[in-house]
Amino acid sequence: MMSGQWGVAARCLCLAPGPWPLAPDMKLAIVDYGAGNLTSVKKAFAHLGADIFVPGAPRDIDGADAVVVPGVGHFQATRSLTAEWRAAIRASLDRGRPLLGICVGMQWLYEGSTEAPDSEGLGVIPGRCTRLTGGTANLKVPHVGWNTLAMPRPSSLLDGVPAEASVYFTHSYAGPVNAATAASTEYGERFAAAVEENLVMGLQFHPEKSGATGLRILDNFLRRVAALAAPAV
Repeated sequence: MMSGQWGVAARCLCLAPGPWPLAPDMKLAIVDYGAGNLTSVKKAFAHLGADIFVPGAPRDIDGADAVVVPGVGHFQATRSLTAEWRAAIRASLDRGRPLLGICVGMQWLYEGSTEAPDSEGLGVIPGRCTRLTGGTANLKVPHVGWNTLAMPRPSSLLDGVPAEASVYFTHSYAGPVNAATAASTEYGERFAAAVEENLVMGLQFHPEKSGATGLRILDNFLRRVAALAAPAV
């Protein structure tokens, strides 16, 4: 049972927030393209001590040590991520800076979605997102609620997350399970709950609404960013 935005477990979470000793000046860019959960994601990262900013233009990403693309709602909203934004985000990856997509932001990492066939994804994760069917049990779609994670392989993003930890979902579309999948779950059918491939990471669930487990995952992301941003010794 959750209590408040973070829940009882989150209020008891023993994670030391930043500043990050390896890279105390690291900056996190959270992209606002008008798709929903920007404020709650910002609050979660701020709770962990991250130095965050919302870039006003694609060129502003140049100053970030990592990029986060959140989002809820319809995949069509990602059309606001124009060619200039795509180029800036890809350039950030090319410079060795991590990218995290959350919910629709994770779906955007794929090649596209049947929800908006004329809107292309970033294409850094193979496959296309499709609508949940509800399976043979005819489960209600959208899928809203808590599900357990199955983690088939080690992942820096999910380091320290207990087996079968529960996280909070609210969505109607999801990405396929493939080699990039770091965690999956089942709701009438199995789909990708988290992806990690080199510097590209994504979460279909909402870490900012998933209590201690969600904060642990965001903390893992920040620790990886800090390690990459740390000056060479």
